[in-house]
Amino acid sequence: MKRIWQRLSKREKGLVVLTLVIFLVVLGRFYLVSPFLERREWVKSQLEIQPQLLEKNLRYIGQKGQMMAALEKARGELKAFESSLLSGDTPSVSASDLQQTVQALATKEGTQVISTRVLNPETNGPFTKIPIQMEVSGQIDQIANLIKGIESAEKLLVVNELTVRSIFTPATAARQQTAPGVPAQNLRASLIVSSFARTQPNPQADVELPARKEKSPGVKSTERQSEENPSPTRVIPQKKESP
Repeated sequence: MKRIWQRLSKREKGLVVLTLVIFLVVLGRFYLVSPFLERREWVKSQLEIQPQLLEKNLRYIGQKGQMMAALEKARGELKAFESSLLSGDTPSVSASDLQQTVQALATKEGTQVISTRVLNPETNGPFTKIPIQMEVSGQIDQIANLIKGIESAEKLLVVNELTVRSIFTPATAARQQTAPGVPAQNLRASLIVSSFARTQPNPQADVELPARKEKSPGVKSTERQSEENPSPTRVIPQKKESP
């Protein structure tokens, strides 16, 4: 390498030195200057953003009283709303409660309950939707009052679907005239009523591991004694046969 450098002229040596200097400058800019400039721009942007964030946080802190009041109000509304939910720890118990409530309303309005059927519950977050399908018969004003009573009940009841058909025929009218004690029923309604209940968490079943059977001390001592003091082998002499 030294011989090659000595063979070079002054001009060639100057070009080599200039090339090395340019190479070092490029490396320094790439590894030192560029990261420094990027870091400075980041710090500058952070200094511009931090006062805004601080002002925003101070504004939230100033609204702490309003936020706490709104939270307490929401908790009170939720507590008052829970009284209108169905009772029961399971969907089947809640469905039974819903059936009793709707049947009581139907009896109060003078309609006749023909059949009731529990539909599949739907879980939505902390609440479970409990729907039932009920078929009733009665007059038009009775069914209208029943639907109105369902919508205005103390429990949160919703009529999701309603199908009404007329069962009035001349034969039915003649039978109702001959039996004055039987109320006139000329409509049959099929409606799906749903309510809501709290979703109960599923308790995890505790898995019990089988207990390890331990030998009694007496058995251990007996086995140890039998291992330490083995019983001697008894030799039985054989009889000699006469010639």
